[in-house]
Amino acid sequence: MKKEAFVLTLGLVLFSVVAGVGMVINAQRRGTGRILKPAQIQAGDYRLSGPFTHNNLTIFLVHGKNMFEGKTFLTLQEAMVQKKVVVYETKSVNELSIQNLSDEDIYVQSGDIVKGGQQDRMIGVDLIVPRRSGKMPIAAFCVEHGRWSGRGNERSTVFSSSSDFVSTKEIKLAAKRSNSQGGVWESVTVAQDKLSQNVGARVNSTVSASSLQLAVENRKVQETADSYIKALSHIVNGSKDVIGYVFAINGKVNSADVYGSNSLFKKLWPKLLKANAIEAIAELQKDKFAPAKPEHARSFLAEGEKAKASEKEVSARVGLVTAEDEKNIFFETRDRANKDAWIHRNYIKKN
Repeated sequence: MKKEAFVLTLGLVLFSVVAGVGMVINAQRRGTGRILKPAQIQAGDYRLSGPFTHNNLTIFLVHGKNMFEGKTFLTLQEAMVQKKVVVYETKSVNELSIQNLSDEDIYVQSGDIVKGGQQDRMIGVDLIVPRRSGKMPIAAFCVEHGRWSGRGNERSTVFSSSSDFVSTKEIKLAAKRSNSQGGVWESVTVAQDKLSQNVGARVNSTVSASSLQLAVENRKVQETADSYIKALSHIVNGSKDVIGYVFAINGKVNSADVYGSNSLFKKLWPKLLKANAIEAIAELQKDKFAPAKPEHARSFLAEGEKAKASEKEVSARVGLVTAEDEKNIFFETRDRANKDAWIHRNYIKKN
């Protein structure tokens, strides 16, 4: 009887562990999970500077309070370069595993592309991976289909780098709003076709034609994006209160990313700007357009926060606020370990 009781107890424990992991992934992937409480959205005292424009890309910098004074985060890109984190292949298209090997918290952003494994993926959620975390599940979407094996000299069991964000709002909306893998693949194909048309050559790699990451690495795409980056990268220099930005393409406000930390924003800025430059290339409009104005950016931020909001659990540490109306969708990532302070706000104009 004792043996039978032990086996039954062990089975219940294992079931609970597996079920718990599944609940975390489901909460991350679909935005479901324990509803915490309605969120009261307040923009705070933002100040805008700009516009700063190159070709069809315009940026307005957001200045505001640093809510994580003295607190630092490693970005996923930094941590992978420094070998302080491992992102593991799980052989599931929409689930990966991540392990923090360091004594620093790692901030992972939805839209981070991880290259390698059996398919390139984009991370599906914002997540803070605590120090010495052990393996944690993390939701993901494939941004390369048709490959399900190692590529070249890359290891198929882990991912090698994270140097880019996904580069169009259609891809972000397919993942973050619609939770649609098919929508992500379709949006990747559209982005590749637009880039090919506007740089004058196919950007799809002969190594893996469906890979968004390899398309971004295309020489003509990189050369074209470099002109935007050289013209705009310096605009954040010398300011300790810049915490984010709003950007417009072809005179129309597109999206905004705002952070609770000046240092975190500045770490992410080169990667963010590169993604925006690539999206601007894909959407290049040769006809004249009216430039975006500061009041457009201000009203966009205000409108994005007016919709009814709800907050849901992503992990034991991270909560996600979502607010949506007909025109805009707003995501706010909160860090419970820092008095529920928000660490990232993402505003997207849907149309």
